[in-house]
Amino acid sequence: MKNNSYDYIIIGAGSAGCVLAYRLSENSGHRVLLIEAGASDNHPFIHMPKGIAKVMGNPAFTWPFMTEPEAGSNHVAESWARGRVLGGSSSVNGMVYVRGQDADFNALAALSSDDWNWEAVGRAYRAMENHELGSAPTRGGRGPLAISLPPATSLMSAAVEAGVAMGLSRKTDVNEPADGERVGFLPRTIFNGRRQSAAVAFLAPARRRPNLTILTRTPVDKILVENGRAVGVRVLRNGVNQDLRAERELLLAAGALSSPCILQRSGIGPADFLRDLGIDVIHDSPEVGRNVREHRGIVMQWRVRDELSLNRQFRGARLLANVARYYLTHSGPMSGSAYDVGAWIKTREDLDRPDGQLLIAPFSFDYQSPTFNVEAHGGMNICVYMLRPESRGTVMIRSSDANQLPAINPNYGSAESDRRKMIDLVRYARRFVAQSPLSGMVSGETRPGADYSTDEQIVEAHLQCGYGNYHASGSCRMGNDESSVVDPQLRVRGVDGLRVVDTSIFPFMLSGNTNGPAMVMAWRAADLILENR
Repeated sequence: MKNNSYDYIIIGAGSAGCVLAYRLSENSGHRVLLIEAGASDNHPFIHMPKGIAKVMGNPAFTWPFMTEPEAGSNHVAESWARGRVLGGSSSVNGMVYVRGQDADFNALAALSSDDWNWEAVGRAYRAMENHELGSAPTRGGRGPLAISLPPATSLMSAAVEAGVAMGLSRKTDVNEPADGERVGFLPRTIFNGRRQSAAVAFLAPARRRPNLTILTRTPVDKILVENGRAVGVRVLRNGVNQDLRAERELLLAAGALSSPCILQRSGIGPADFLRDLGIDVIHDSPEVGRNVREHRGIVMQWRVRDELSLNRQFRGARLLANVARYYLTHSGPMSGSAYDVGAWIKTREDLDRPDGQLLIAPFSFDYQSPTFNVEAHGGMNICVYMLRPESRGTVMIRSSDANQLPAINPNYGSAESDRRKMIDLVRYARRFVAQSPLSGMVSGETRPGADYSTDEQIVEAHLQCGYGNYHASGSCRMGNDESSVVDPQLRVRGVDGLRVVDTSIFPFMLSGNTNGPAMVMAWRAADLILENR
């Protein structure tokens, strides 16, 4: 583009950024630039769903964010890895597609505007989705994002039946709006055996448009502000600083861990904090980098008969054969997502909607192995976590140097209600597995194990075995109050021409995995941007 000038500049080619690029470049009169710090997504392991074992921990594809050791993590630093590649975290995640509850978005609208109620967001989901189950009043069947369901196996079918025995409603589509407890096979962002990342679903069809420019391996240093308006970005391109101009709007979609850091480096954040780092204050916004929430779950495991588990398919000669089968046919065990069955449950009967989530898979991890591996015997695992934790942390830059990773303090377990719910959820998972027919397939709990039985022991197990589920959000809170970082149209308060469009804007934790909400939030943001024009 002439003079490095564009109409819209999008920072971050993750779940939200790819959707924005797709929507905004549909109008051939819009000159759109999409900037990604990472590389292209052309590595074959990215597109093979079970290649997640190779890509999630690979620094070529991920940001190696680490939390600060704290009491809530057993004084151990934890990995909060995020995708650093086209597609962002949607290129390295577990491909579980959960929308969040309709009540989440109505609660979001109450804190912002009706632009974010379930009626508006549900309409956006329908426009975005191409669901295997086809079009329905509650889902889409013609959109760019392909969604499928896993095949039923005896072990996972037994898990669904166990949920029914616990009083959960069996759902063919677990994402249907509902306030009740439910169980069913998990939708996944996989189509014809291939990962449907945001880069595949949205960027691949859009990149053929001549009005869309994509820059990879281009880290953003800061946002350029002149006379109170964001006018562009400073990037590092081929080892040289380069300024790029945005004539209409700058859209920050770098994710809940990077977006607040870019704002802070640009002088938008807590004024005293920025001054202490030698950064000129553009706008005093005390909440930038605060209000961070994360799902800290625990993976519980049980031993099952070898033939019921996928463990043997991921070992030795069978693993090699299954990889070969995948590349020949895009089918088999390597074509599945991280989890096959989901259950949404209440820790107390008087709750108006589920506050806990169980994700169930027909394999188990070898936590004693120095590298990623499955156990040598048959196993299954259940990832257990509370849906809407109250504990809030921070993500703050350490200096003005864009190459230095931020300090992340999750502040896990600071809310007493979070500790109580986690105990209740672990006990629930044990009752769940004890239900027929699943109980007849299980021979014992192996992680954390039956020895962890009292409340105190379960808390200790969560400290030792818990981990962040890579769902951080809230660091650039949206609200209709003046202290919020962005307003209900995602415009950064105090700076014109700048919006934040990623999971950092959610003022509370959504009920489930965040990839679907990140994409639909960007779809709605594009609606608002285009309506404004």
